[in-house]
Amino acid sequence: MVEGIKDQQMEVYSEAVKSGLYAKKTGLVGKYDNVRRYWEDEITRQFLRPYLQNLLHRSQSQMQRLRILDLGCGSADGYELLAGVRHRDPSLQEVEVDLLTPDVLGIYKGFDLNKDLILQARELYSHNPKMVFEQGDFTHGLPVSKNESPYDLYFASYGTCSHHNRDQTLVRLLADIAGRVEKHCLIICDWIGRYSYEWPSLWVNDFSKERNMDYVVSYIYEKEEREQRRGELQHLSLRLVSRKEAETIVTEASEKAGVEIKPLVYFDRSVFTGRHMDTAEYNPHAQPIRLAVNSLHEVNMRTDLTHLLVDYVPKRGFEFLNDYFEHLQMCWNTLIQYVGELLQRYDEKQQRFSVELPVIPGSYPPALRDMMERMRQVVEGIGWLGIGLPRENIIEPQLGYALRHLITNLQQGQGCAHGLVGIFEVDKT
Repeated sequence: MVEGIKDQQMEVYSEAVKSGLYAKKTGLVGKYDNVRRYWEDEITRQFLRPYLQNLLHRSQSQMQRLRILDLGCGSADGYELLAGVRHRDPSLQEVEVDLLTPDVLGIYKGFDLNKDLILQARELYSHNPKMVFEQGDFTHGLPVSKNESPYDLYFASYGTCSHHNRDQTLVRLLADIAGRVEKHCLIICDWIGRYSYEWPSLWVNDFSKERNMDYVVSYIYEKEEREQRRGELQHLSLRLVSRKEAETIVTEASEKAGVEIKPLVYFDRSVFTGRHMDTAEYNPHAQPIRLAVNSLHEVNMRTDLTHLLVDYVPKRGFEFLNDYFEHLQMCWNTLIQYVGELLQRYDEKQQRFSVELPVIPGSYPPALRDMMERMRQVVEGIGWLGIGLPRENIIEPQLGYALRHLITNLQQGQGCAHGLVGIFEVDKT
């Protein structure tokens, strides 16, 4: 990354930190909104869990604790994501068990180029001697000393790898990591997805074009303030990546290191719910779906379910993408409309559905059928409660989780979302 551009881009994050909107908040807007906490982080955890379990088993069998290096740590967001990974989804009788407990962690070191984010991380975790935060630039290679022991997990989250505007800097970083491994490690890479519905204006078939996007960090402001600040908003240059491009980068890094960096899984994160669905910065047809999903998870707030419905607008020349998004849209909308019908037909006084429900077609995808049946059970099971706002605080959050399940199971890991994540393994044993 060119020095002048790099310095300018770091101002984006400093501005966001100073605005207060990068603070650890929750809710409908801001960096740590409900979609971030209940969808994006949880989807990553679901895919990561089996590989992190295996990694811990390896380290514990060798009487060692886990060493984690977070590249682009921000204010320790990566640590918080990892700390929320569970051994399993506990039964009603069990207590929830976190996978990354203090006794299995040897050290967590976070690097970030932005000093304000590093200071924020230090303020939050200064009490924990196992957590170290340093300012460093990983676009010039791995920012650790030669004498430093290798790590078990190299973690880059939230589009960090897209800060490598030139692929060769990421190839070098991955090769550095692979070359330092003594026995085994996991590498998690997170890019900005090339084919997100947030920016169809940037879709291309020729990967030599539109490699980097001018990314505006406008999502942290609500619409009115966003427009007022239009001339002040800072911009990032971020690399757009499809799965094919990610595979090319990893293959080149393997060849450079002379060590195989083996792909374990790719997955798309935030399909239809990316940050810029609400801003419509790059797609005039984008709808504020993220805000509607945030509402599903907001306490005591009733959501107009029609605001969740997606009206996908196809783009010519991209039939392989249109087919995927059309199918996903139909499944998404069908589940929402079905829940709306359940709510209309449920008689709270009689504690049952007033009329017989239509049969769920067997031709529907299994994930959709399962979630429709689950939502029927939810409405029927608690619709009679009458206290504690069962729709707002039980039914709507469950619809949110059902939609998340649908997206997770129908995604294809091709770069069709705000984030494309790859989990890789280096095994020299």
